[in-house]
Amino acid sequence: MVVGSFASNLFGDSRGTQDIDIVVSASDKQVRALLDAFPKTQYYFDLNAALEACRHKSMFNILDMERGWKIDIIFQKPGAYHEQAFRRRSPAQIDGVEIVALTPEDVVLSKLLWAKMGDSLLQIKDVAGVLKVQQHTLDTPYIEKWVAELGLVSQWTEAQRQAGIQ
Repeated sequence: MVVGSFASNLFGDSRGTQDIDIVVSASDKQVRALLDAFPKTQYYFDLNAALEACRHKSMFNILDMERGWKIDIIFQKPGAYHEQAFRRRSPAQIDGVEIVALTPEDVVLSKLLWAKMGDSLLQIKDVAGVLKVQQHTLDTPYIEKWVAELGLVSQWTEAQRQAGIQ
């Protein structure tokens, strides 16, 4: 599923980026099959790093050498929230291309988690953008349940303040 800036661009204010973040739930065999689909003349990746990331549920990169894009492949993290967010993923479109992405609520929560890990104002700004655009359609009780459970109250409060909805 598409996450990160591409996902927040679907539901909030757009911002430019040269990378796309994709969460996968895959086995070693599936990772090999995925990477076999990428033409080696256009894309660079390290198969050993990919398999290691699969085993450790971390991430690896695929580089598009022609266009300068970076694809971050992130393995689904364990835990109740991450499992639920992956189950809730939904169809979307980016530039006419059918994809699967986080829901707007899970974009908010994932950005808040990144903000907590890295104290990133850019993540909070992305959340504020989603809140401004989606505030009347978001499942706020769902967000607030996970905000409390994941310890994201200060990040959530700041994003609401920046969105002008508090």
